[in-house]
Amino acid sequence: MDFQGFPKIPRLSRNCVITEKIDGTNASICIGEDGSFLVGSRTRWITPEQDNQGFARWANEHKDELIVGLGFGHHFGEWWGAGIQRRYDLKEKRFSLFNTGRWTEDNKPQCCYIVPVLAVGVFSTHLIEETLDELAMSGSVAAPGFMKPEGIVIYHEASRSMFKKTIEKDEGKESA
Repeated sequence: MDFQGFPKIPRLSRNCVITEKIDGTNASICIGEDGSFLVGSRTRWITPEQDNQGFARWANEHKDELIVGLGFGHHFGEWWGAGIQRRYDLKEKRFSLFNTGRWTEDNKPQCCYIVPVLAVGVFSTHLIEETLDELAMSGSVAAPGFMKPEGIVIYHEASRSMFKKTIEKDEGKESA
């Protein structure tokens, strides 16, 4: 029998990044080293013919900009706005990238947005509650003036794990 070591346990009191949780539909763009271009929802590859809220059509319309701007890899984000979930009082749909450690306003493709960073600091329930309360009181940062934001996503850097906390209905039975 091969020896199996116990995995290292990350320390809880390490840096975390808290972003706004946007209520839309999960979306992804995968760019291969060979230039291949795939578009996905949370659970499957999609096409303009078998789409998810128009994301595949939008991505293909912006394909050249996305290939150059995003580069090789699998890029995840939220497709949100007009006609999707909370709608955020927008007349258009937007694609907001999740990886705030990689993307900034200076290096993202022009057709994309980035989920707003609300707080950065050592993980604590106080920081999480304070950030969630501020979002509830001030409204969405992603769509200023929209006063019913969904919640936050907490990325714990040491564990490389994400957690979500919503303003409403956060307690009880868990769903995806």
